Amino acid sequence: MKLDTLIVKGIEAKHNPFGAVVPPVYLATTFVQEGLDGFGEFAYSRGANPTKQAFDELFAKVEGSKYAFSFGSGMAATAAAFSLLKTGDKVLLNNNVYGGTFRYVSNVFASQGISYEAVDDLNLLEEKDIAENVRAIFIETPSNPLLRVTDIRRIADIAHKRGILVIADNTFLTPYYQKLFDFGVDIVVYSATKYIGGHADAIAGIVTVNDDALAEKIKFARNTFGGIISPMDAYYLIRGLKTLSVRFDRQTQNTHKIIEFLKSHEAVDAVHYAGSYSQLEKQIQARQASDIGAVISLELNEKYDYKIFAKSLELFDLAVSLGGVESLICQPASMTHESYPKELQDKIGIKPNLLRLAIGVENADDLIADLAQAIKKAKI
Repeated sequence: MKLDTLIVKGIEAKHNPFGAVVPPVYLATTFVQEGLDGFGEFAYSRGANPTKQAFDELFAKVEGSKYAFSFGSGMAATAAAFSLLKTGDKVLLNNNVYGGTFRYVSNVFASQGISYEAVDDLNLLEEKDIAENVRAIFIETPSNPLLRVTDIRRIADIAHKRGILVIADNTFLTPYYQKLFDFGVDIVVYSATKYIGGHADAIAGIVTVNDDALAEKIKFARNTFGGIISPMDAYYLIRGLKTLSVRFDRQTQNTHKIIEFLKSHEAVDAVHYAGSYSQLEKQIQARQASDIGAVISLELNEKYDYKIFAKSLELFDLAVSLGGVESLICQPASMTHESYPKELQDKIGIKPNLLRLAIGVENADDLIADLAQAIKKAKI
């Protein structure tokens, strides 16, 4: 079954109570047990709930993984993956990742006796560069907000020689465009708030794994820390997932058109998208993903006021997040990556004039016209 069919038909109506076309939402916090000699599948909804389980099983099918665990947010999912580490361990990660992830490693790790290193370019990493206490490599590909691409297969091959876990954030491309288990990743995390939900109305995260032992640890972390989604949000994710292919294809088609417009405009110094950094990254992106997704970043040149540009947009709302049907714009330096020290922002290239666009499903010509009029107003 093709993926765009699976996301619609992955929960069969004939298996739902009364043949309901959509699965029911079980709001119950607790479930009656028949006796002390044996307990049922569900006892307390923090640990397991039929609606949440329905989504988890569906997403595991979509991912092509053995297990999927939903969480209350993308950061709860990432934190669960990091909970596998212990005092004395070290984590490598690419130096531009989601600001919340960097905030976690740069603040929480210290209190746990865990260290980290933000690597400038993981594609240049060699086995000899990896310290003995490195236990995990965390990768966003493409990265946030500069859309850098990492060769997942290469990193996984290096890491696994040393028994190092490879954890990857696949929020920007989802399993629809990028199947990371095919390239040797051990744990994949998502902010399901973004493209999986797709409508900016549910905050959630997902961890997917194939290994039985890792699955038990992630399940334990979810139940123990309590970072769960509500049954209603699980339903929203099931509903949102059904339209992933049509939404994401439209958003990505719009993105390609907008990139061409921006690249040819005299006001724009740079456009960042998956594969744009170098020929090598372009080749890697083509090898491990079927398209570039719908997040890009742009830099206006000094002849244009980026603040006026952002304020003048009418169809792009100034807001954090991405992946919904609506187009958004944000300033990473102040809105998503403010946890990065100024010196690190400067080193990476997170400049004040760097603006991130999350492209929606609106008409591409209307979006381009909106960008054009805002650029015109922003000219100094």
